[in-house]
Amino acid sequence: MATALGKEKKSTTRAVKTYDFTWEATTPGGTEKKKGELNAVSANAVRASLRREGLVPTVVRKVPQPLFGERGIKEAQLVVMVRQLSTMINAGVPIVQAFELLVSATSGAGMKKLLKGILKHLREGESLSQSMAHFPKYFDRLFVSLVAAGEQGGILDTILLRLAEYREKSLALNKKVKSAMFYPAAIITVMLVVVVILMVFVIPVFSQLFSSFGATLPLLTQVVIDISNWMRSHWYIVVLTPIALVWAFIWAYRRNMRFRTVVDRYALKIPVLGDILLKGAVARFMRTLSTMQGAGVPILEALETLSRVSGNVIIERSVLAARLEVAGGGRITTQLKADGVFPIMATQMLAIGEETGAIETMSGKVADFYENEVEESVNRLSTLMEPMIMVVLGIIVGTLVVAMYMPIFKMGAVVTHGG
Repeated sequence: MATALGKEKKSTTRAVKTYDFTWEATTPGGTEKKKGELNAVSANAVRASLRREGLVPTVVRKVPQPLFGERGIKEAQLVVMVRQLSTMINAGVPIVQAFELLVSATSGAGMKKLLKGILKHLREGESLSQSMAHFPKYFDRLFVSLVAAGEQGGILDTILLRLAEYREKSLALNKKVKSAMFYPAAIITVMLVVVVILMVFVIPVFSQLFSSFGATLPLLTQVVIDISNWMRSHWYIVVLTPIALVWAFIWAYRRNMRFRTVVDRYALKIPVLGDILLKGAVARFMRTLSTMQGAGVPILEALETLSRVSGNVIIERSVLAARLEVAGGGRITTQLKADGVFPIMATQMLAIGEETGAIETMSGKVADFYENEVEESVNRLSTLMEPMIMVVLGIIVGTLVVAMYMPIFKMGAVVTHGG
């Protein structure tokens, strides 16, 4: 009985898929024509909705879906939308009308659908924070809680402007950190592809040439040819092993907390790259703390949210421990200093902010400092990686070239000696 009720409840709460339709209709007397767009489950639902409004539907067309699926919404688009919304609210435009204007001015299908979704909830009587909470993919808990604080305090336009600036700086920081991780990965991938192409396509040509001579090959040449032959006969291992390893790593990182903890701990200790990851996490922590303090969010609630923005389990645990310290009447920096995860300068400057009651200002300055540090570190990493990769690639390719030309040199010496 309980199982049947559970199934019935699950089926009733399942989301109904809707589609976008364009429609044309006339007034009952046929004197005036109207047209517009509507999101509904079917064309019949659109016609029924139009009839309820006293209109006679003439044409109802389903908006065709993009061939390769709906394009996503970029973070930069969200930032522009939040800025525009802040400006309109500051000018006294009602929130529903503001979203109607945003919908009409937006051309992107994904963004238009998001704005229509928020507008639908606003028309149903929900607040802006409640309406945005229905779209956690684009508006996280931090964003929604700050919008709610702005609504309660009557400073929604100011909060939205702060959020736009916060997301702009977070976007810039994330790009820098991703570029620091992507650059060496891309270079190493290209290097491996070059080596595989040489081993699979170039070395076999030399191997056939040497086989026709029937001469004894030098050890290095024979080893290279044997590796090339193995790679050609076991190509599926060469192709599938890297894919399987990457998939297994991602799966374990997402599902196994112990594995994730080990990875996050050692990631912070990687030369140069670990320093960039730590500084990026500190910058995100301080920027978010400054934004939440400026919005008047209580420090305990702020620390709970801050523990999730670092993207690193080790830092998350340190922040949660600091939250327990604050709940017991202590200070944020007491536990952060004891854990030793955060840089000393960051904790000392934050401690000054706590003592002077200027956490918002001081954490903002620390965030500015570490964002600049991340940019400089990324530039240094690029400068260091280029010669290192060139040297490694040169050694590998040079070894293959020498291995292939050694028999040719040997035969040339024999011919010369024989002459």
